[in-house]
Amino acid sequence: MQLIDLSSPIDPEGWEPEPLSLVTMSAQDGAKHLVSEMREHFGMDLDPEVLRDAEFLTNDTVSLTTHTGTHIDAPAHYGDATSYGSAPRTIDQMPVDWFHRPAVVLDFTGRAPGVITADDVRGELSRVDYQPKELDIVLLHTGADQHAGTPKYFTEFVGLDQSGLDLLLDFGVRVIGTDAFSLDAPFTHIIETYQRTGDKSVLWPAHMRGRDREYCQIERLANLAELPRAHGFTLSCFPVKLAGAGAGWARAVAIVE
Repeated sequence: MQLIDLSSPIDPEGWEPEPLSLVTMSAQDGAKHLVSEMREHFGMDLDPEVLRDAEFLTNDTVSLTTHTGTHIDAPAHYGDATSYGSAPRTIDQMPVDWFHRPAVVLDFTGRAPGVITADDVRGELSRVDYQPKELDIVLLHTGADQHAGTPKYFTEFVGLDQSGLDLLLDFGVRVIGTDAFSLDAPFTHIIETYQRTGDKSVLWPAHMRGRDREYCQIERLANLAELPRAHGFTLSCFPVKLAGAGAGWARAVAIVE
């Protein structure tokens, strides 16, 4: 069995559109913190010098959005109302069996920023000789992860339009992933297209369609080029159980027998 890590790191050194910080408490400061907390909450005194090397445990404080690094968007991310008869579910409410499934990766590398249509998806499925089954996970390999940590990561990729999304959902797919910043086309491309055409349907169609059809997105994957074949592997990508959140971070790993 081969395990392939398809996750991108949460890295404060990389460029991000939203603030990201990581503050580490050293082992020496951990000892001081222990003494302070035990005194405050339990009225107990402890000399930090009695600890080995006068050190205790390190700790990390992270400030970030739920859309930093590899993460899974829940239906609640797409909007407050739905047309399918129930309130949109948050990430902690999603069925865990959606996130450990057979997967297929479709290659859309080498394309200029823009959209992937249903015809594009059909062509790639035909090329790899695969038809998705119910609850399969579909991954889009755009090559965007080569720009991770730079501003280009947020502008140089391709994303699904509504026709491409609907085709996959019609197969029974409920989790769709990408190595790009968004499952939609880049924000810059979307806004430029809208300003040129006045067509509101180009405004984040993959995300907005989630108000009509329940599904999840995995965004900001990595290393899809390392997969040895287009299908015949399992993806495990359980999201962190953040109560009431519209997304949760995930460690996505391909399991190749």
